[in-house]
Amino acid sequence: MNNGSASIVLAVAFLLCTGSAPAQNPSSMTPATPTTTARSCATCGTIQSIRYVEQKGQGSGAGAVVGGVLGGVVGHQFGSGRGNTVATIAGVGVGAVAGNEVEKNVKKTSYYVVTVRLDNGGTQSVSQGSKPALHEGDRVRIENGNRLALLAN
Repeated sequence: MNNGSASIVLAVAFLLCTGSAPAQNPSSMTPATPTTTARSCATCGTIQSIRYVEQKGQGSGAGAVVGGVLGGVVGHQFGSGRGNTVATIAGVGVGAVAGNEVEKNVKKTSYYVVTVRLDNGGTQSVSQGSKPALHEGDRVRIENGNRLALLAN
């Protein structure tokens, strides 16, 4: 064998020896942790339920007063003598109850409660004023404790 072919044989042998064992980064030798393979998300999960809630308002008493006055005026139109007095008192009572209910109904609030089953096993609920464009089973992330962001599957 001449010098040129011996050099080529040595070069090929060197490449085969070093090429058969790929270079490994010492940091890649350690087992992967969940935080390095996938970002952990404490507020990510799946929508478990979406409920519509209607909450009656609180009566301040103004509705009862106005209703009582109007009921008394209407009740006073009926009967004469003692019958008139009884009708006026009944009108005040019925008007006050009706006025209070009307006030509560005017002040009612409605909203949607979305319950999310978090990846860590817990649950968290988020209230929204309008119907969410999400559905049960969607993957979401809760942002700032009050907003839902749809996640790609």
